[in-house]
Amino acid sequence: MYILPKPQEINEKQGCFYVSFDGRIVLDSKVKEGGMVCARLLFDCMKKWTGYEPAIVKGIPAAKDIYLTVSDKVAEDDKAVLRDKKQAYYLAVSPEGITIKGSDRAGLLYGVQSLCQIIEQCGAVLPCLEIMDYPDIQHRGYYFDQTRGRVLTLDALKKLADKLCRYKINELQLYVEHTYLFSGFSEMWRDETPLTAEEIMELDAYCRERSIELIPSLSSFGHLYTLLSTKSYGELCELENSWQQPFSFLDRMRHHTVNVTDERVLPLIKGMLEEYLNLFTTDKFNFCADETFDLGKGKASALAEEKGVHRIYIDYMKELCDFLVKKGKIPMFWGDVIGEMPELIKELPGQVVCLTWGYAPDQRENESRKMAELGANQYLCPGVQGWNHWINRIEDAYKNIRRMCSYAHKYAAMGVLNTDWGDYGHVNCPEYSVPGMIFGGAFSWNQEMPEFEEICRQVSVTEYHDASEKLVELLCGISECAAFDWFDAVIFYEKEELGEQEVGLTGRALRLDQETAEEMNAALERLNVLVKESARNMDSCSREILQTIDMTVQGLMIWNEIGALVMENRAEAACGDKMMLWKEAAEGLRGCGEGVEKCEELAARLEIWFMHYKSLWRRSSREGDLHHVAEIIFWYADLLRGRNRQKKRI
Repeated sequence: MYILPKPQEINEKQGCFYVSFDGRIVLDSKVKEGGMVCARLLFDCMKKWTGYEPAIVKGIPAAKDIYLTVSDKVAEDDKAVLRDKKQAYYLAVSPEGITIKGSDRAGLLYGVQSLCQIIEQCGAVLPCLEIMDYPDIQHRGYYFDQTRGRVLTLDALKKLADKLCRYKINELQLYVEHTYLFSGFSEMWRDETPLTAEEIMELDAYCRERSIELIPSLSSFGHLYTLLSTKSYGELCELENSWQQPFSFLDRMRHHTVNVTDERVLPLIKGMLEEYLNLFTTDKFNFCADETFDLGKGKASALAEEKGVHRIYIDYMKELCDFLVKKGKIPMFWGDVIGEMPELIKELPGQVVCLTWGYAPDQRENESRKMAELGANQYLCPGVQGWNHWINRIEDAYKNIRRMCSYAHKYAAMGVLNTDWGDYGHVNCPEYSVPGMIFGGAFSWNQEMPEFEEICRQVSVTEYHDASEKLVELLCGISECAAFDWFDAVIFYEKEELGEQEVGLTGRALRLDQETAEEMNAALERLNVLVKESARNMDSCSREILQTIDMTVQGLMIWNEIGALVMENRAEAACGDKMMLWKEAAEGLRGCGEGVEKCEELAARLEIWFMHYKSLWRRSSREGDLHHVAEIIFWYADLLRGRNRQKKRI
């Protein structure tokens, strides 16, 4: 039996508790706010996994009941206390009944979540045990990119909150640049599917009921691509004429920082911050301020030469921090720029929180250590490794999240914020981020971190109800068979169509040939068969992901074949990644009957696959950047068919 996150103390006892038709869920009268949320969660779990529908009452428990209460002690003799621990709970299963005591509302909820995981694995016969549990880190967050690709529907966001609650993750941030319906900014969001104020406030209330703090996150310095690509506000960009450029995934990632010397910038940004912050009940606000790549390289170059780039950076930061503090908010910001001169954090208000991020599997601890030495408030921020991939790199996510959580424990960080970015269109299905999400919740709750193979088995059981304990391992294997991944597809397209030269293809793609593609696709077929066979080991409620996996595998195989064709027809060059135009490669392949048939068959497979992919996207997400993803997909399909459509430049 597995419980995630792993409890701090668990003691197995003799005997079992048998769920009974006349057993009840009894709420202590002391449980005020949140009591019914806990009771309904437990009721739904018992109905689904035991078939029983216990009555929910308030009062004093009797035999066969499940008693939910809030207390600062475990037992009358005070042999163990909860009063010194926030979000703590005590869970006791005995033959006579079940008791869950939370040190507070959140603790009670987390005790119920642990009991639900036990019920899911044991049904109506529960082993007797005692659990004393509490988090090692108080702030355990999840960060979802709601801008650069997917815009989750309100229903999907609520399901995300439910998942976070299940794994005792108590903060949620949604990354927003332009996907909120700001008043007076129709030119910015007119081609998007933004969230409304009503939806955000509804989500905020939904999260609060589940002891999740919904924290606003809004770009206010760099990464303002859509705002600064409008005719109305393009002049506020650090670089000239940025708004005249055609859309590019790479350009969106690399540029679009505000010109801090323009007197119109701060009033504009502060107005957006104020409109947005009023929708949330939290006392925190993440104003981002990361990756200001162009700062001082354009319109502010004279000021940068006079004062230095870091000085104009920190002066702008101070303005925004002071503004948010006056509004009663604790400012949060990404720590990549200040990491170059960390002493500057002393100039910011004392309550400011630095979000120290790093996404490498072997991520170093220098930045975390330096911020700790300076006495800065910080969260450590790993990532679920889904960006730029059709399926998340699960083992890389494990290595990165484990390292960053270990630094969080080592340097007494305030929190952990596990990120799910959407670079280049957020093409990975949200379901594939769940293992990484669970790693973050588990490793920030309890600093005892299982080895990779063990945590994969545990997630297979607790999340996918897979009795074979193999599903996550199979997902990991599938992710390793993507030779020509979405990143490579985007970069090749933008090199050939837009003339971008900043970034080259990955090493894996550069080494790709027909033989390698065939080997990887054979491995994908074998893994997919094992995934299909795992259905008999899974509960029916968890099998929906199998169709998603099947679709993803077919997509990876198609892209591996496309990548092999690309690499076989690349131009000879010293650097090894300078490509001839794909139209020339396609024409070469179409020089014989076999080449024509191969290209057209591959184009049709790509188009059919993408139709299913779009349907899956729309189950959880609004249109968002789906049209930008489609543009690249159809570019490849057209050129496989020998059709060359030049992108129109403004």
